[in-house]
Amino acid sequence: MALENSTFTSLPESLSPPGTQEGVEPKEEVEKPEGVVSPKAEEEGVFSTDTPPTASTNNRSFQSKLAAREAEAAAREHRKRKSQVAGALGERGRCGWTRNRRKRQRYVEKNGRCNVQHGNVRETYRYLTDIFTTLVDLNWRCSLFVFVMAYAVTWLFFGAIWYLIAYCRGDLDHLEDESWTPCVNNVNGFISAFLFSIETETTIGYGHRVITDQCPVGTILLLLQAILGSMVNAFMVGCMFVKISQPNKRAETLVFSKNAVISLRDDKLCLMFRVGDLRSSHIVGANIRAKLIKSKQTQEGEFIPLDQTDISVGFETGDDRLFLVSPLVISHEIDSHSPFWDMSQAHLEKDDFEIVVILEGMVEATGMTCQARSSYLAEEVLWGHRFSPMMSLAEGFFDVDYGAFHHTFEVDTPTYSARELSLAAARLEAHLYWSISSRLDEQKWEGPILMSSLTKTSDNASTNGKKRLGTLTGLPGEGPEEKEGQSGQGERNGSVATDQSESEA
Repeated sequence: MALENSTFTSLPESLSPPGTQEGVEPKEEVEKPEGVVSPKAEEEGVFSTDTPPTASTNNRSFQSKLAAREAEAAAREHRKRKSQVAGALGERGRCGWTRNRRKRQRYVEKNGRCNVQHGNVRETYRYLTDIFTTLVDLNWRCSLFVFVMAYAVTWLFFGAIWYLIAYCRGDLDHLEDESWTPCVNNVNGFISAFLFSIETETTIGYGHRVITDQCPVGTILLLLQAILGSMVNAFMVGCMFVKISQPNKRAETLVFSKNAVISLRDDKLCLMFRVGDLRSSHIVGANIRAKLIKSKQTQEGEFIPLDQTDISVGFETGDDRLFLVSPLVISHEIDSHSPFWDMSQAHLEKDDFEIVVILEGMVEATGMTCQARSSYLAEEVLWGHRFSPMMSLAEGFFDVDYGAFHHTFEVDTPTYSARELSLAAARLEAHLYWSISSRLDEQKWEGPILMSSLTKTSDNASTNGKKRLGTLTGLPGEGPEEKEGQSGQGERNGSVATDQSESEA
């Protein structure tokens, strides 16, 4: 024992605890909880007080866990930023071009074109029964093709008939015979017959090829070609004229705002959009209407994919009839009859619908009716925005700045639906009504005037009670005035008082 004590009296610095070395501050000792039971000892039924791990081991494990958590958070943030960038730029295709996310399919495009195609139409003959409208509705390439082919086919058809007549009569065999009278002079082949057909139908008449009086068949054919040529001219020129002067081209200068807005107007939630006319010639009798396109399911379980609901823009008050000289803001008040009665800002962000607006009127220059259309998806409706003003007063006229036509700015707007705002306003009115009435009642029942009147009433009641009591019981102490009052009252009441006194006696 002495050897051990002498050998290990002084420990080297490497084996000494870190708190005892020079220049190193001693660390705080971690309190060891007493009575810690190990799982193994618990199974064996023996309870021992095991000491927890040292503070340095705890610090290292805590630092490693903290570093792992920071690395995981950084990786998560990196993935989030990467997904945001990918969503903003769009997915990459095979060739490296960006491919945007699929948007909701529009029912009506921004330019007014209806995005509907009719397929599997079995009764195609109906298009031929209205051939004029069918030709007008064709695109320009098809219309020009039909226009050229209508003239070319008729020229070729009658040219072939003129050539057949010359061939059957033998005019082609007597070209050099001056004594022979042909049906048509100077027709020596198909090309010359084709040129004569063109000259006949277009009434050019160069004078070199003429029909003779020795050919009655040619005379009849000349009449038929003149009549049919006039019909073809009238039909095709009419189609081209109507196609050129179609009023839908006038709708190109009728513009709608890119976005619709929802904000307060006269303390009521309103859905608003802007419409304007870029031409100086006005639209006569312009009126506007709006439709809500949204899928719905009936109570019977029927699914309607594109249900149309009318959106009132002033039909009852006449505000839908516009004097479209300057840009106007069309407003739809969201009331109990509106399809947006239960729509709040949170509901708008999740909802899926389309608003179709239709502007109709008569073109002042041509007198033809035109129609302009546009639509707004749910993400194109801005909650809590208002349109910027775009009209100013200049020297002698009003100046309209179309640069601010689509511009909006944010305003203070509640995020609740019109129904919730209406209920809140009703509760507030009810609260004010009852509070005002209660105050009036307090003033009525606590006022000095009413208290004095109540005092007088109680005094009169007590006096009358005493008089009646004295009359009934005959108690002394009543003055002569009271008796006189009673007698006078009895005289006024007549026989009623007499009967009462008799019954009392």
